[in-house]
Amino acid sequence: MTKEPLGTHQKALQINLDPSKYGTFSEVGAGQEVARWFFRVGGASGTIAKSMSAYDMVISDAIYGPAERYVSRERLETMLEREYDLLLERLNIKRGATTRFFVFADTVVARSYTQQNEAHGWLGIRFQTEPCGEPSEIIIHVRLWDKENLQEQEALGILGVNLLYGAMYLHDEPEALIVSLVDNVGNERVEVDMIRFAGPAFEKLDNRFMALKLVQNGLTNAALFTANGEVVQPADAFYKKCILVERGSFRPITKVTLDMLRCAQAQFVQEPKVRGEEVLTLMEMTLKNLTEGNKIDPQDFLDRVDILGALGKTVLISDFGEYYRLAGYFFRYTKKMIGIAMGVPSLQEIFDEKYYTDLSGGILESFGRMFKNDLKLYVYPLLEEKTGSLITATNLRVAPNLRHLHAYLAENRFIESLRDYDEKCLPIFSRDVVAKIRTNDDSWEEMVPPQVAQMIRARNLFGCKGVC
Repeated sequence: MTKEPLGTHQKALQINLDPSKYGTFSEVGAGQEVARWFFRVGGASGTIAKSMSAYDMVISDAIYGPAERYVSRERLETMLEREYDLLLERLNIKRGATTRFFVFADTVVARSYTQQNEAHGWLGIRFQTEPCGEPSEIIIHVRLWDKENLQEQEALGILGVNLLYGAMYLHDEPEALIVSLVDNVGNERVEVDMIRFAGPAFEKLDNRFMALKLVQNGLTNAALFTANGEVVQPADAFYKKCILVERGSFRPITKVTLDMLRCAQAQFVQEPKVRGEEVLTLMEMTLKNLTEGNKIDPQDFLDRVDILGALGKTVLISDFGEYYRLAGYFFRYTKKMIGIAMGVPSLQEIFDEKYYTDLSGGILESFGRMFKNDLKLYVYPLLEEKTGSLITATNLRVAPNLRHLHAYLAENRFIESLRDYDEKCLPIFSRDVVAKIRTNDDSWEEMVPPQVAQMIRARNLFGCKGVC
């Protein structure tokens, strides 16, 4: 039986009535919506040492130093650090031995009367889990989907209370903390597309797995992290960049995986709209790619992204089963060209009408959404095992009623066959690699990059038992 979440009033009051917690609120951009809850429920003097808003840029710069962007992670981190240092400087001697200090901060751009900008912001909390202890920290990036400014402010206030309550009482249950962020507001009104935990309370926590949990629990459709494991905010990473993405399960990465990407990159950078532009290359895994028996194995997930990281790859985790949804996600953040590298089997699925029964316009609507901006599919050939025939993007057979659609997309170069591929890679399939690993057939090593083989043996991955 699912336990009903506490109401926002209850959460704020519980914090106010806890004498061990005391701190500062610093909010910029949408009013003091979080602090307001603690004043509203009563007992705020037991919680709030200071509440402030520095709206004027000159005033804000005088307090926190100049900033290129006022609604940014860098600005939020400066606010947290400055206010936390001041809190300890002024109150640590007086009450540090019995108090768990915290600083809550947010910097938000909400909808204005003059322009319909996208409402989003950064929220964070730096807090002690015990008196005199080193602080831990949680930072999130949010998008506010309400159409009216007043509703956005309300959602922001509830979200901030949830974050503060989670840090205070759920820091030892990080997944429960993540789920609780949208208590009493819902993920229809807010999206949390990035979260980062740091400090002694989260020493054993992997932020990449927490990014996966955001997607898995419906707080966002996708999460992004770099090769070194740093979770990043997608809008910042994608802004004004051309994007090339390869989807896969990467279990494990094979020589085909990298050959497909190599060929796609070579053709993508020669596109007239890509020349001279900055290109971001992504490896994308969907929840479907990660799920076995309706469950996701945390270690299996981290092993796969560790291998991708060792190869220097940026990873996108998403719940986009259909490619047109993935395309729509990128279109939100960039107007530059998008390239998607895939194999012939994936292209065959795209032309299967059964995947579009939920769209009123069916397969035509899906293609309209996918190709409405600058997007191209780069397709790696398939060597049929039974016949030895080479199937490409252009000679692929589709249903008779879709032949003209396929021909149109191919002739207009929305779909393009990859060239200069390594023929030695064509017979390689990841399922065969895993089967050989499990049967101690050493020939699997010839099917994967050397770094991948080393990691599989060192960690005994995919059923490898040391002598695989």
